[in-house]
Amino acid sequence: MDQRDFSSVVMARPAPRRSRQTRVAWGGNVVTIGGDAPVRVQSMTNTDTVDVIATAIQVKELATAGSELVRITVNTPEAAGAVPHIRDQLDRMGIDVPLVGDFHYNGHRLLSDYPAMARALSKYRINPGNVGKGDKRDRQFAMMVEAAAQHDKCVRIGVNWGSLDQELLAALMDDNAKRAQPWDAKQVMVQALVTSALDSAGYARELGLDPNQIIISCKVSGVQDLITVYRALAARCDYALHLGLTEAGMGTKGTVASATALAVLLQEGIGDTIRVSLTPQPGEARTQEVVVALEILQSLGLRSFNPSVTACPGCGRTTSTTFQELAKQIDDFLRAQMPVWKAKYPGVEGLKVAVMGCIVNGPGESKHADIGISLPGTGEAPAAPVFIDGKKAMTLRGDGIAQEFHRIVEDYIERRYGRMVAAH
Repeated sequence: MDQRDFSSVVMARPAPRRSRQTRVAWGGNVVTIGGDAPVRVQSMTNTDTVDVIATAIQVKELATAGSELVRITVNTPEAAGAVPHIRDQLDRMGIDVPLVGDFHYNGHRLLSDYPAMARALSKYRINPGNVGKGDKRDRQFAMMVEAAAQHDKCVRIGVNWGSLDQELLAALMDDNAKRAQPWDAKQVMVQALVTSALDSAGYARELGLDPNQIIISCKVSGVQDLITVYRALAARCDYALHLGLTEAGMGTKGTVASATALAVLLQEGIGDTIRVSLTPQPGEARTQEVVVALEILQSLGLRSFNPSVTACPGCGRTTSTTFQELAKQIDDFLRAQMPVWKAKYPGVEGLKVAVMGCIVNGPGESKHADIGISLPGTGEAPAAPVFIDGKKAMTLRGDGIAQEFHRIVEDYIERRYGRMVAAH
């Protein structure tokens, strides 16, 4: 028998990359990014920013779903003029999530002409590829950085391969052609992305911006490309890094691609904020991108946001949909209650619930959860044991199993987490 010490072959998560710490704030809400802070979740609205009410409502929905920063498009004078009113609407609703202004092409002018907008935003997003060409580039980039310094705002220097600085790319390609063994086009692209971001950050520092107020992103659409770019970026700087595929796609494709790319980097300790850029399905809520981002972080064990519900996939032993319906009901209920419970029951996000379909793995999974139910399989109605804190507590029978288990979960949360609050 192999007598190896198996503890030596268990792969531990690498130590997080040590990045500079940045603070993005509005009112009393301070979101710390980088350093020892948890990985933060960001999202972006898809409303017309000029529509103050629609934009404020969507920001509220995204923030309520768990987004800790929300980015809005600021692309016209009318949009710039609307930003302070959006901020006012959010403040009246008690939503103090920081707003990030997304600027392209004319951000230098908008930040100069609309100081109320510049103050209402908590962070500016600048794309070095879209700040101007030729001798205008440095001047217009400087205007945006100076506005950030004047208003004490953080800046994300966000490079995208779809809007890369073409002059820089052309220069690097010329240099590459002179190599004895030229790189392939993808290697040059990675070099261009990283160089654009770091050179722009360096210039911002020369202009007087505190390096602790700089966040960097280099977004691409391919999973392997993103991993390559961020590994290179992380090796060359200590700025806080924002992760995300620039156009992840729709449905399962976008979800899987985002989860795959971000999981690899986060597991390596790379990344301080994330966004999952999903194209919504027709009729789908914008908040789905936030749900996926939260699930990625929770699945990796980096953060806890909602109680987890373990449920089996079902097989030939589970001939009805009772356990599926019960699992969905419990999961929906827990998510719906979390905005209230987070304040009322600190720690409830760590609750583990199991809803299993038959006796093969059901009792074992239920014992490992804080509270679990193991339905009997075929028919799924006669008797379902409930396990609480690893011990069988009761057996539910009949047609009301779902409703009874629902009440048991509520009572358990009140007893366990309400007692913890009282103890403090």
